[in-house]
Amino acid sequence: MSGHAMGVGQPPRSNPAEVLEEMKRVAVEQLGGLPSALYQPIEDALNDAARRSGLVMIRRSDHAALLALRQRNAAYVMRYRQMIAQGFEDFRVLPLRARSGTPLGLVEESQLEFHFAGQKLAESISQRYARPLEILEGRLEELAQALGQSAPANPLGPTRLAGAFLATYRDAEIPETLRPLLFRQYELELNSVLGDLYGRVNTLLAAAGYGISKAARAAQPAPAATPVPPPAPEPVETELEARERLTELRELVHAWRERVTPPAEASAGRRAVPRRELRPAEVVSVVSLLQRDAPEPFARALAGAGSLADTIRQQLTEGARRLGLDPEQTCFSQHEHDAIDMVGLLFESLFQTHAMLDRARRLYARLVLPYVKVALNDDALFVRRTHPARRLLDAITEACEGNEGATPQDRELLERVAGVAQRIVADFHEDLAIFETAAEELESLLEQQRRRTEVLEKRAAESVYGKERLLQARLQAGAALGERLRKAPLTEAVAQFLSEHWQHHLVQTLLRDGLGSTRHEDTLALGDALVVVDGLAAQGRGGVVADRLLALQPAIADCLASCGLDESAAQEWFAGLVRALAQPDLPRSVRHLPPPQVADEEADQGVLRVVGGHASLHFEPQAAERMRRLAPGEWLRLVDAEGQNIAAKVAWISPLTGRLLLVNRRGMRVLVASPEQLAALHAEGRLEVGAGPEPFDEAMRRVGERLKRAVGQN
Repeated sequence: MSGHAMGVGQPPRSNPAEVLEEMKRVAVEQLGGLPSALYQPIEDALNDAARRSGLVMIRRSDHAALLALRQRNAAYVMRYRQMIAQGFEDFRVLPLRARSGTPLGLVEESQLEFHFAGQKLAESISQRYARPLEILEGRLEELAQALGQSAPANPLGPTRLAGAFLATYRDAEIPETLRPLLFRQYELELNSVLGDLYGRVNTLLAAAGYGISKAARAAQPAPAATPVPPPAPEPVETELEARERLTELRELVHAWRERVTPPAEASAGRRAVPRRELRPAEVVSVVSLLQRDAPEPFARALAGAGSLADTIRQQLTEGARRLGLDPEQTCFSQHEHDAIDMVGLLFESLFQTHAMLDRARRLYARLVLPYVKVALNDDALFVRRTHPARRLLDAITEACEGNEGATPQDRELLERVAGVAQRIVADFHEDLAIFETAAEELESLLEQQRRRTEVLEKRAAESVYGKERLLQARLQAGAALGERLRKAPLTEAVAQFLSEHWQHHLVQTLLRDGLGSTRHEDTLALGDALVVVDGLAAQGRGGVVADRLLALQPAIADCLASCGLDESAAQEWFAGLVRALAQPDLPRSVRHLPPPQVADEEADQGVLRVVGGHASLHFEPQAAERMRRLAPGEWLRLVDAEGQNIAAKVAWISPLTGRLLLVNRRGMRVLVASPEQLAALHAEGRLEVGAGPEPFDEAMRRVGERLKRAVGQN
């Protein structure tokens, strides 16, 4: 690790009572109006349900109860605001005992469903906001200790928010049919503000000095009155492993630099008059001088115009000259060369392996020098996953990768990331707290993005599954049709009816009722019966044919109706069948359908061009088996037809075909392919399994591979 000091000490803490009061003000301001926002969406939903059902006066009691709630809205808003504020007062003054937030408590049987809804809401909030809640509760613990309290209950925790809502409407007469609507709308309104609220409160606490990074806290001496516990074996072992990984990385960088350094530069380094190595403080001063300059040189390097590390060195050398440090008499130390090279390789790897659009290039270019400054002072950046600067770069990359700003949410992400980059450039000196605060702000916003992504993934899976079910139903119906057309010679009228209407009806039955259902069996029986009736007609058995057709008329009418024919058209079709079957001498023939040719719309997406089976694919069986073992949530790397790297996640695996749905970080479909097709892409070098979801980890892994290849280690 670098011996340079890093200014990560805890900032002076603000008065805890004042901090708690400010938290209460922010919470009441953002949450206080939620009851007022509930009624209009619920009324719209009730009216929409009435219109769809055709009953204008449906649920009159619900409308009356909703009107009563609106009339008392001011009282409910006041009570709800009091409940939110009370959570902070309880946090301040409750006795020193275990607390779990506002209890949901025992309720009357008539309110049981409402109560259960509150429990479900608390569970939902806990799952959705697990990360910001974990951070918030750790900071609140420090705040509680400063107030002389222990075992604090989060005044903005899931149980408290659900309990506040129950308490607000405890005496309201709400019909059972309206209760779930009311609670569902409350959950929706909460979700629209909680991400931002948790982000603001976490930022407020961080700025007030409550809740610094674990690494910084571990580096601080403990208060005299508190005994220092011995270090746990596992963290020490992890730290040793990190040091070993850093040592290995440095050795690779040294070997790589010796290979890539131009001979002229190497000989200059061995000049007769040795140059003085710049002191760490001098290098940091140079970086600080250049940090706010235009980032165009770094943007050009990220676009492929030369080495980013060499560009960084050139800019720092020129900056040193501006500070009066003659490059002919001074040079960078090996440690500083390492920091420059590793930052340069890291940023290049991020751009090579992630779908970064041109819009993101200038943003990343702005961050190059701040990250050089971090690396100069704290090379744990490259090996410690919880490092705040590392977390921030992960969040920025997740927000920018593949983001074209196509939706308001995507544009908001890009604008927020741009603002974060500006703050880092303007305000970062040597205190990592700004990275931690910025990372938490972005992670809170990204959590909302991930929830939207989950919805898009679900819709993509439903779309693919629907198409696969339709494809399967068409193939099954086509096979059933072919079997009946080959069974016996048929008139043109019967063959046409089976091919057009009966086959379509069979597809619909398979989709709606499934294989082997009663309706499916009845539809197959109709097809068989028509083949038999056609044979009887050919024998001239008119009376039997007439009786059979009359018996089949309801089933035939049902079949025609499912194909969209009205009663008049259906009667015309039936009459045509009767006329045809009344003529024994009409020509009849056995028909043979060609093999079904069903286009696979999902396969023709630019990455794969193979349709229908895998006989012509070239792949290793072991690779195909590895693809079959992929599970939802695993990440891959794809290279599309244009050579663009795409991070892709396995979102869903078809229970019908075993094909895998891959989506990007925005939840948009990238590819639907079989394990064999993925194995073929792997054989072509266009797919990589095992890519990590964290961009920084993935980039550093590839940096290590690049260095090993360069020095001949693999």
